[in-house]
Amino acid sequence: MNPERNVAAAATAIIGQKVLPGREGEYQSWQEDLNVAAAYYPGFLGAEISPPTSLQPDWVVVYRFDSVAHLQAWINSGTRQTFLDVGAKYFDGPATQQVVSSGTQSLDPLVTVVVTHRVHPNQVDDFLDWQHHMVEEESKFEGFRGTELFRPIEGLQEEWTTLYRYDSAEHLDAWLTSPQRQRILAEGRRFSDFELRTIDNSFGSWFAFQGNGREAPRPPSETRTSLAIWVGLYPTVVLLTLALSPLHMRLWIGLLVGNLLSSFLMSFLTMPYYVNPLLGRWLRPPPDEPRTRSNLRGLGVVATVMAFWAVVFYLVTIRFWTLP
Repeated sequence: MNPERNVAAAATAIIGQKVLPGREGEYQSWQEDLNVAAAYYPGFLGAEISPPTSLQPDWVVVYRFDSVAHLQAWINSGTRQTFLDVGAKYFDGPATQQVVSSGTQSLDPLVTVVVTHRVHPNQVDDFLDWQHHMVEEESKFEGFRGTELFRPIEGLQEEWTTLYRYDSAEHLDAWLTSPQRQRILAEGRRFSDFELRTIDNSFGSWFAFQGNGREAPRPPSETRTSLAIWVGLYPTVVLLTLALSPLHMRLWIGLLVGNLLSSFLMSFLTMPYYVNPLLGRWLRPPPDEPRTRSNLRGLGVVATVMAFWAVVFYLVTIRFWTLP
């Protein structure tokens, strides 16, 4: 399969979040754990956190997946919702979210502005004409490096999203405060319901939608992901079973409680602190690493670890302790 084709269809979510004063460190640690959880979903290409700067007042997180469908599966997943419920105590208000898919390549680390508009279906043609006029004017300003317009994505977001880039904050500010822009905004009063977000250049080439596929590690396959979950799930379930056995719960309630606890342990402990450090290189191998060697090394680690746990739990449950 051609890697460039996969990257060309990449989907990016840009999420902004205000954080309560004094909770920044806790929020960042929570967000890093959330990004680790995202890495185990099909199609994951990468995630990055950017703290507030003079250009962007919020914390901004960017997720990249190889398709809109895979991004949507992550955004709407129970795993992410569980994390959001836990992290709500760090938030100062609701988050903002924009999603873009495909586009053109940007090789430079630029200052990017994300603008979203809600457009009535009967006004789409007028909106496109107005956007064309906006681009004509902003392209005359120094430092302008390009713009992209993205249609709504069914089931994920209803807004039209525009990205435009400048080579510096100064040049961007000159456009944002210009009389020309104010005049065009006045002309498009019917489209005045919009949100604008500036993304600092610390994100580098996150908006290079058609970059070379070798710039990012290949996302893990479903087989590797399943094996990685197995490596984490087996010890988690056995240890929980041993811990809960003194309670002598009936099978149906024992499984109910055990599954709940194992879900939390897998999300917050097992995957981020055990499986990911252990199998990270195999799940997301360097682009130049031979696939055969990567597979052999990864499968060897999986077999060794699972053999170790099998021996440990055999000794614990047969030789040293027999479950009632």
